[in-house]
Amino acid sequence: MDIKGAIALVTGANRGIGRHFAQQLLERGATKVYATARDPERVDVAGAQVLSLDVTDPASVAAAASTATDVTLLVNNAGFSAHQNYLDGDLDRLRLEMETLFWGSLSTIRAFAPVLERNGGGAILNVLSAMSWFSYDGANSYSSAKAAQWALTNGVRLELARQRTLVTGLHMGSVDTDMMAAYDVDKLDPADVVRAALDGVQAGALEILVDDASRQVKAALALDPSALYPQRHDPGRSGR
Repeated sequence: MDIKGAIALVTGANRGIGRHFAQQLLERGATKVYATARDPERVDVAGAQVLSLDVTDPASVAAAASTATDVTLLVNNAGFSAHQNYLDGDLDRLRLEMETLFWGSLSTIRAFAPVLERNGGGAILNVLSAMSWFSYDGANSYSSAKAAQWALTNGVRLELARQRTLVTGLHMGSVDTDMMAAYDVDKLDPADVVRAALDGVQAGALEILVDDASRQVKAALALDPSALYPQRHDPGRSGR
């Protein structure tokens, strides 16, 4: 997938990682970048073509696909973090999280897959997370939504292979964006995350693990769950 000359559409381009995607795609020579958001007035990327798109609204997704008929690269970046647990969390916010991350990504993929096919196949980049692979007390629902989005990425990769569409998943730890502002942890520069992502798409990678955190978490999936959740591992506890 050659970034230079590509026609890209980025969801959630009004801030954070999405804004960096729109900027760097233009810097790398993309012919056109549709920078989309639910509120297009909040998009301020110079040189981008601003487009209204709410991934949770099927009519909005269909309208965007009927306008952006020249797209060759779809970046599913739009996100939402409810910061909720399962047992006492706000169920409406949990549903919105899944609606945005899983159903929203599926909706845009279904709408733009025929567009990509008509334009030669192209590529889809899904912005995932290291939390696709582990749970975090206080944001457990986000893990579910990202795990579902990871499964979606793997599944549509198989289904779209027949039309020669590259499907890439992007995983990383904490990134310095508004979504992570409340967390006092080491954070990645979103510009570095996007740079690695576009390098990976350019190289035809199926999966991009940006940092050590994402690589270590994925490797731990092959181990006993205590490797990821040591705080719950106590050999002296009852087996019940």
